[in-house]
Amino acid sequence: MYARALARPAGLRSSRPCPPAGPGRPGTASTAAPPDARTGPQPAPRADGVMRHLPYFCRGQVVRGFGRGSKQLGIPTANFPEQVVDNLPTDVSTGIYYGWASVGSGDVHKMVVSIGWNPYYKNTKKSMETHIMHTFKEDFYGEILNVAIVGYLRPEKNFDSLESLISAIQGDIEEAKKRLDLPEHLKLKEDNFFEVPKSKVMNGH
Repeated sequence: MYARALARPAGLRSSRPCPPAGPGRPGTASTAAPPDARTGPQPAPRADGVMRHLPYFCRGQVVRGFGRGSKQLGIPTANFPEQVVDNLPTDVSTGIYYGWASVGSGDVHKMVVSIGWNPYYKNTKKSMETHIMHTFKEDFYGEILNVAIVGYLRPEKNFDSLESLISAIQGDIEEAKKRLDLPEHLKLKEDNFFEVPKSKVMNGH
């Protein structure tokens, strides 16, 4: 699994930016909105438990995961450290989400992210595994991954075969591509959240 790969709700204003990861802090999440947070009415609470505040933003340092995204699935993913996962809001449902992601101050790409226990693999620890829809030349473990979650695709579920799991993930990717072309999602690609100083970039990304 290569390192490609949440936490700022929209509608909240704060002058506190998401603090970057650093030595001894492999990942950081924050509920603070960047200066350009959109104003307007708060979204209505969702009865099904899906995150009430979307889009949702976070950044953290990429860590090594289970090593199966590329090897078993052919769908490379990036992993946030436990600190970021543990700081997810209490109203987040496990499942598959979609949005935008960048590495350091690099380009912003479409992505899908799985939040949960991955029933097929019977994980014992909740994880966040992000697939960025872009081909990178090299791994980037240790770099800062910036993620904006903008929508929800489906809940987690188990599969009776690896082939069924791969097919479902590929379907998620295609559906995410279409939804992210909608104007209300496309504009978030330009959010100031992704304007990371060059000093945060590693390995030329």
